[in-house]
Amino acid sequence: MQKSTNITWHGAIVDPAERQQVVGQKGAVVWLTGLSASGKSTLARRAEQLLLERGAIVYVLDGDNIRFGLNKDLGFSPADRTENIRRIGEVAKLFADACVVTLTAFISPYRADRDAVRALMPADTFIECYVSASVETCEARDPKGLYKKARAGQIPEFTGISAPYEEPLTPELVLETGSQTVDESALALIKFLEEKGYIKAV
Repeated sequence: MQKSTNITWHGAIVDPAERQQVVGQKGAVVWLTGLSASGKSTLARRAEQLLLERGAIVYVLDGDNIRFGLNKDLGFSPADRTENIRRIGEVAKLFADACVVTLTAFISPYRADRDAVRALMPADTFIECYVSASVETCEARDPKGLYKKARAGQIPEFTGISAPYEEPLTPELVLETGSQTVDESALALIKFLEEKGYIKAV
């Protein structure tokens, strides 16, 4: 619900195509979704590094980091998860409008929330990327000890254990991080961005 009043939308003078021409790439939101410990953040950081090395403008929006600031008032209830994703979707939209390749690393367990973010974006801007690894694989990794705490009942509503994860039905990209190395996944993501014309091939 829109609560603000007496506001007016101000359009831009710069045309999106003009901005893309100057920047040399198209804005995109690569929405990495998957279970905790599936490798979303690790993959995003490695892809960011490789893209920067080739001169692309790229930035990572990480789930944990966002909760230290923008979304520090939100918990992990279904309603708070929805609001968490809505806010970051709006931020990612602004980054993409500036022609930044934006890599987001969020569990974002609900299809409806991911679909709502997609609906915010201009056509061909949103790329849903399923970072696929089984619960068993993620639990074996458990770098933060979260699965252990969830199994002990210390973390309520933990995705994959006591709360659902709804896998993407028709994602633009699937990366099998349960079997791929980090570099294999990152390079596959970059190849996808090249083939779809978001960044220049080298």
